[in-house]
Amino acid sequence: MPAKRMPGRARRSPQDRTERTYRQRIGQAAEDIAVEFLGSQGLEILKRNFRRRLGELDVIARRADVLIVAEVRTRASNRYGGAAASVNIRKQRRLIRTASQFLQQHKNLAHLRVRFDVIAVSDMDSKNPRIDWIQHAFLT
Repeated sequence: MPAKRMPGRARRSPQDRTERTYRQRIGQAAEDIAVEFLGSQGLEILKRNFRRRLGELDVIARRADVLIVAEVRTRASNRYGGAAASVNIRKQRRLIRTASQFLQQHKNLAHLRVRFDVIAVSDMDSKNPRIDWIQHAFLT
């Protein structure tokens, strides 16, 4: 008896799985660059890759009385608006909900003001990737 497939989900070919792994490696490299950059700017990195059912927070950092939730984005080209433009309203809502879960689990940080930033990393192949830090990327 053949295995049942979820409706609307296409079966992945071995090539698709390889591409996804490549994207994951690129994403991890971009996050590493972003964490190093934020640390050099005086932020204390509290957590990376906070995952919950609702979503994932790439980097959670702190500076004084501000908790910074940073979404790290990278794109191969700016054809569709670049990495920063890819944080649409749906993604923003997911980030806000996931940050709320994080604060519920870390009550010692709940008194901090929360800021949502986007770190757009481009030119990943060069020795000096370009980093665009968009502070207060969206309001809650």
